[in-house]
Amino acid sequence: MFDLNYFNNKVLFVCLYVDDLIYMGNDRSMFNEFKKSMMKEFDMTDMGLMHYFLGIEVVQSFDGIFISQKKYALEILDRFKMKNCNFVSTPADLTLKLIKDDAGKKVNATLYKQIVRSLMYLTSTWPDIMNVVSLISRYMECPTETYLLAAKRIFQYLKGTAGYAILYKKDRNSSLIGFSDNDYAGDIDDRKSVTPSNYNVMKSQTFLY
Repeated sequence: MFDLNYFNNKVLFVCLYVDDLIYMGNDRSMFNEFKKSMMKEFDMTDMGLMHYFLGIEVVQSFDGIFISQKKYALEILDRFKMKNCNFVSTPADLTLKLIKDDAGKKVNATLYKQIVRSLMYLTSTWPDIMNVVSLISRYMECPTETYLLAAKRIFQYLKGTAGYAILYKKDRNSSLIGFSDNDYAGDIDDRKSVTPSNYNVMKSQTFLY
């Protein structure tokens, strides 16, 4: 990402991934100037407003910008044969405490790793699955049925929330508010403490969950 700053609080952000280029900012004249200079220097095609990028769907409206991964979520549900599963209201059991289960029945490690990696990519627009995905990722080397069932529950949650999105609402008076908690020595395996954090952009309804 490149950040090009100008005077009078004008700013332009430029993101490049392989041969796809995205730019954003707060001044339309800067957009036009940048676009002309790039198209003059390189053989480029203007695709207009962004609608889809790296599996993330983008809907731009007067109220703000929605981002989601509905298409990707439905694809992985189908890929791992979970598209007909029952919906649950939380991504993890509230009493879930995963521990090392060396004596448990082993499952296909390659399949388990594929599931975890697919779920990791969804955390871009599903921040509420971040914690449980991080938990199941600890056991990728020697997965058992217990961990696989925890992963499948996340799929069940995705089944009912596939149409959800995050809204970045237009609001000049937004402020970032953070909350944290501490689970002292809560890890059963090594007694490490966990400090989860939650950040919200207040007054802008950033999270639409």
